[in-house]
Amino acid sequence: MGTEADFELQSPAAIRAAGIKALTKELGPVGMARFIQQYDHGVGDYTAERAELLADLTSMDDIKRELDQFRAKKRGIAE
Repeated sequence: MGTEADFELQSPAAIRAAGIKALTKELGPVGMARFIQQYDHGVGDYTAERAELLADLTSMDDIKRELDQFRAKKRGIAE
């Protein structure tokens, strides 16, 4: 394993490869994959999407009504 100074000179891809190698050595391939999955950044703009989805919900009554409709639809009951 290199020193901190060694890693400062390496490209992001080289550092990522060294990290994967170290994780695989310590955790095994499955453990490494499970660890990496915990740090997935996902895609999209969560804040903008959330604001758009919740734009029409301005009160707790609105939220409760939407939730009740969702639950009814999930159970197959049309309102």
